[in-house]
Amino acid sequence: MTDPLPGPGARIAFLHAHPDDETLATGVLLAHLVGRGDEVAVVTATRGEQGEVVPGPLSALAGTPELVAHREGELAGALAELGVRDHVFLGTPPARVPGLPPRRYADSGMRWLDAAETLAGPGESAGPDSLTSAPVTDAAADLAAFLEAWDADLLVGYDVHGGYGHPDHVACHHIARAASALTGVPLAYVVSEPLLPVDGAVELALPQYREPVRRALVHYASQLTVDGAEVVHVGGQRQPIVTTVHLLGPQASPIREGS
Repeated sequence: MTDPLPGPGARIAFLHAHPDDETLATGVLLAHLVGRGDEVAVVTATRGEQGEVVPGPLSALAGTPELVAHREGELAGALAELGVRDHVFLGTPPARVPGLPPRRYADSGMRWLDAAETLAGPGESAGPDSLTSAPVTDAAADLAAFLEAWDADLLVGYDVHGGYGHPDHVACHHIARAASALTGVPLAYVVSEPLLPVDGAVELALPQYREPVRRALVHYASQLTVDGAEVVHVGGQRQPIVTTVHLLGPQASPIREGS
């Protein structure tokens, strides 16, 4: 199989939907790339405005403007633990088309589609400023502006499933595809676990980075609880801290893409 990653010293950008996604899904990969000397940037599409809050001392933040500032702080702390220095929110320069005023893409929310709470679908309260309400062409142009300004060698994004079907994750898949087409920057897909195995996907087992990822996840106290080697989500769902990432390289086709 062909390694989907460029050689050490590359400039690799990641697009993620909300604060915490970068650590939950790709924390070990971010830490690995930083450790081998790559320049790494994370573009976060929304500020997670509609995120549920873990019951406890932070629960009063739910649904308030203060939650936004808190999640921004959580994200900054997590990225520092992973060694990522370059971060920007989509719609904020340099992740904004030059000459246009800054734009905020808001969290679209979600609802569970199954009793086991493993598959998400669109929420009922997505407003006109939500990521899913924005034309893909608009958001892709903003992401393309960043890729060109930052001189990216590779963009890493979601497959069409987006991990668990969250509408913002699915939107990010289409945004990343369109931005890659606009700029010519190759796009590698993080393969969702429910879709594995996938022909051509490369397994990157990186258990040596579990500890920095654990420390990064601790910063997200509003969204989850770290219990040893597991993450407990706000709804009580448990999952192991992810230490293996499957990447489908730029030479491959998107997974289960309808068009």
